[in-house]
Amino acid sequence: MDIQKIRSDFDILTEKVNGKALNYLDTSATSLTPNVVVDKQVEYYKKYNANVHRGVHTLGSLATDNYEKARMKVRKFIGAKRFEEIVFTRGTTASLNMIARSLGDLVIEEGDEIVVTEMEHHANIVPWQEVAKRKNAKLVFIPIEEDGTITSESVKSVMSEKTKIVAITHVSNVLGTINDIKTFSQIAHEHGAYIVVDGAQSVPHMKVNVVDLDVDFYAFSAHKMLGPTGIGVLYGKAELLDQMEPTEYGGDMIDYVYKETSTWTDLPVKFEAGTPMIAEAIALGAAIDYLEDIGMDNIHDYEQELVAYAYERMSEVEGIEIYGPSSDKRAGLITFNMDGVHPHDLATALDSEGIAVRAGHHCAQPLMKWLGTNSTARASFYIYNTKEDIDSLIKGLERTKEFFSYEF
Repeated sequence: MDIQKIRSDFDILTEKVNGKALNYLDTSATSLTPNVVVDKQVEYYKKYNANVHRGVHTLGSLATDNYEKARMKVRKFIGAKRFEEIVFTRGTTASLNMIARSLGDLVIEEGDEIVVTEMEHHANIVPWQEVAKRKNAKLVFIPIEEDGTITSESVKSVMSEKTKIVAITHVSNVLGTINDIKTFSQIAHEHGAYIVVDGAQSVPHMKVNVVDLDVDFYAFSAHKMLGPTGIGVLYGKAELLDQMEPTEYGGDMIDYVYKETSTWTDLPVKFEAGTPMIAEAIALGAAIDYLEDIGMDNIHDYEQELVAYAYERMSEVEGIEIYGPSSDKRAGLITFNMDGVHPHDLATALDSEGIAVRAGHHCAQPLMKWLGTNSTARASFYIYNTKEDIDSLIKGLERTKEFFSYEF
């Protein structure tokens, strides 16, 4: 990996923030976008701006071809068997809401149980809360170990004949914990349950094969993997998607509309009502090309090197508390707090140095309660980051600590 060459593909990295060179450490919220992806999205609007699946004119055919090629790239990228199993959505949140509504209506009955964890993003808790309310079902939480990991024994301990769905993140957006999804899938299926995985923090950073993991559903977003905002992916096993009802209705997803009733078209368009995110899907395809040119194993190895270095350096800063497992058990992010400094003040101080980190509850308030805090700061890394970025972060943390400890 030629990191300097990669960095040159991101024009935004030449921008100044508060007069300082940008040090972007907030990829877990949204990744930066390389020029080739921006150019691909612009190309659609400049050269074949038309709707898909409708007209037979040349522009419409070009748009449809490129849109469906992007779907095929996604299929291959995550190892799905069929293109029908790839549904384009507005993002991970939309995907999880779709599954909760449609799968929930299909399989959840009164008294059933939905297994989740306290480390979930709100997008993988709140939709299931609503299913439980609607169906008079129950949420059951898998215990988290002291180091922020989840064991197979803990998963087994909450499973029962009432368990119908297990909803869990592949990688925690706060702790960085990498969950053993393949094992958890096996446990879920042994109990006759379906497994739904939030892959927003995993697909951009490691090689994912949904068939090998044997997940029933898997959701992720383009904007966390060098792609545009406003589009995501829902993978679902075709035999399950076939049984599920769509959650949005209108153009494109119908087969035939009668006066009193309608029938639905085939997968995956059955779940893609209205004009889809055409330019965004095509740009997502370009982002996948970019990632595959580098190699997902190379990306994962590089990020593991970065997070190990960051973990070691940050552990040396007095007054810093790091949350979650050791660096060998986490993805490329570190969530932390500084004694006596609110995370928002810390993030503001770092921003004055051109360093962008996230501060807040990270859409994970149940996990914040589990950690015993209201909010944290988070630094997250990607292919355009370097050890020099981490060194700058350490200097920024030291200056911030010195400033807030000064007695005026």
